[in-house]
Amino acid sequence: MLRLLTIEFQKLRYSRSAKVLSIIYFGLFTLIALIASIKFNLFGAEIHIADQGIFNFPYIWHFNTYCAALLKIFLAIVIVSLISNEYSNRTLKQNLIDGLSKKEFILSKFYVVASFSLISTVFIFIVSLILGLIFSDYTEIGIIFSDLEYLLAYFVKLLGFFSFCLFLGVLVKRSAFALGFLFVWWIFESIIIGVLRFLILKDAVTTEYISQFLPLESMANLVKQPFTRLNIIQSAANQLQTDVAFDYAVHWYQVIIVLGWTAIFIWGSLTLLKKRDL
Repeated sequence: MLRLLTIEFQKLRYSRSAKVLSIIYFGLFTLIALIASIKFNLFGAEIHIADQGIFNFPYIWHFNTYCAALLKIFLAIVIVSLISNEYSNRTLKQNLIDGLSKKEFILSKFYVVASFSLISTVFIFIVSLILGLIFSDYTEIGIIFSDLEYLLAYFVKLLGFFSFCLFLGVLVKRSAFALGFLFVWWIFESIIIGVLRFLILKDAVTTEYISQFLPLESMANLVKQPFTRLNIIQSAANQLQTDVAFDYAVHWYQVIIVLGWTAIFIWGSLTLLKKRDL
């Protein structure tokens, strides 16, 4: 494992695009967090987003993992580019000639995917912990370290998404086409859900049950939107006598579904590579 990781990070070390995109990903999240923590005036009114409770423990784990996941496309581009460069630079064939098996090649890419997911999760944990300790109204140990399952869900979500990107990179060999295919697949899933919901089943509950097994939808279900948990939203809903009840929990079966798709994508990548004449 260490040998394969060393080989891959040596390639990333000399990739300017990988460095830039990684910096953009981590930099953007840090910037968003900093902006949310700063007081500023808007049309004479003082606004401090942190006062809305977004940095309160344990809510911050949910909020930050959801927001960080929205930026995952930057790291996805790195993953896809890593695969496409293997084809365009002919390093894939050279690696196989040098003694690297096709299984080891796919495993090396998966180790990069897992490393990116883990590094991102640790980064979100550190940033969230710092922001929470500064701005949270609740700093008891028990409260601080509750709801950490959102970090696990975030890690599994990235692992599944990047594995999908790895599969697409192997499938189409070109980063632009792979990212385009990813966008088309997202539209395809949306159409399937819409057809099931409004034309075939005409039932939201059954549609939700079936759609949770779609790859992108299953990943999205791991960390659901946190905004309706905010006190200001709950208060407004109570005043309007509107029910905003929502299942925010991370369920074990949702984690299993995404891990299942992750295994399928890695197996699919290896199968494609084995069948191809390089």
